Amino acid sequence: MLAPLGRVVAVDRAALDLASPDAIVAKMREIAPAIVVNAAAYTAVDRAERERDLAFAVNATAPGVIAEEAKRLGALVVHYSTDYVFDGNATQPYAEDAPTGPLSVYGQSKLAGERAVRASGADALVFRTSWVYGLAGANFLLTIRRLAAEREELRVVDDQVGVPNWSRAMARATARVLAPGRDALRERCGLYHLSSRGSTTWYGFARAILGDAPRPRVVPIATREYPTPARRPAYGVLATDKFERAFGFALPEWRDALSECLGGPAVSSEP
Repeated sequence: MLAPLGRVVAVDRAALDLASPDAIVAKMREIAPAIVVNAAAYTAVDRAERERDLAFAVNATAPGVIAEEAKRLGALVVHYSTDYVFDGNATQPYAEDAPTGPLSVYGQSKLAGERAVRASGADALVFRTSWVYGLAGANFLLTIRRLAAEREELRVVDDQVGVPNWSRAMARATARVLAPGRDALRERCGLYHLSSRGSTTWYGFARAILGDAPRPRVVPIATREYPTPARRPAYGVLATDKFERAFGFALPEWRDALSECLGGPAVSSEP
């Protein structure tokens, strides 16, 4: 998605260990980028409860180091965060300035990352999003598809409300935002909510993924019936008005994005 905008240098986990601040500094100084898109994160929400140090290294310390180096270079940073910075007690979509209160180590580490980027003084766009899925990697869509092929019944939580976001729609949006170039974006730097419209529950998301298939049966359950090490917010819908005003467009409604995702060809690697 970014290739049409200029030369892209993409580094994977083998090329850059984000748990190593020294490695980040070395790579940033080697490449000397004009724009840095940090699409990496520690996202194993439950495992983070027992791997706090690693989660904070990748989600909090690394973004801060990236932003500090970007400040030194005069580069622009794009960083992604999460609805899990909120406690989920709201009943209306969260605005960017709503009080935070993460319930999990993952949420705490992502909030710390936002703060580290801001504290660096770098020009930065921080995009909070939620429930990211795609046709590659490890995510809810692929888990549901796999389990649907193995089981007669799926029990899915129906009392957590949020918004599914297709990774490719987010990548498109990021490329569109960056198209005017670094200098044109400096006055629009800040924190934004980047999310599709609408909302659903994990149960509703599962039903939409499976469509009209008669099997497996999908049974709605309460969060208390599916205990996990990490607590999740009961409500995580993000208000996107600020993003839409600043950049002049909106992500599609979540069902439309899912329909496009499911109608597209399978890929081995996807933004």
